[in-house]
Amino acid sequence: MRYLSTEWITSVAAAVAANSELQSLASQHTVGLTQVVTGTPFGDVTYHLQSSNGKVVFAPGEAPEEHVRFTESYETAVAVSNGTLNAQEAFISGKIKFVGDHQKLIDAGDVFAALNPIFEEIRLSTTY
Repeated sequence: MRYLSTEWITSVAAAVAANSELQSLASQHTVGLTQVVTGTPFGDVTYHLQSSNGKVVFAPGEAPEEHVRFTESYETAVAVSNGTLNAQEAFISGKIKFVGDHQKLIDAGDVFAALNPIFEEIRLSTTY
């Protein structure tokens, strides 16, 4: 499946919904993250992760209750996704723009850590 396609977003969403660790963490963390990737083969792509009320949801569009927004180019998103660029380095160098509540992001670190195996699994069937 093509990175950032509707199929890719649907696959990540299904894996997130089925992950019991993530769903358990949602009872402890409330955070809405919106990701905007500009200049993709599909135009600009926006998707979100919302963790609240004991449920984590990954879906297209903006987070219903957005606390954090990341914006990056398709080139940067691909490099981070395939592991050729570290996300923290991309952020520090300004390739990823951040707006929002830093503390919410830090507090929900274990939610984002639990996403890593999902993205690693999806990456195996992703083309760029």
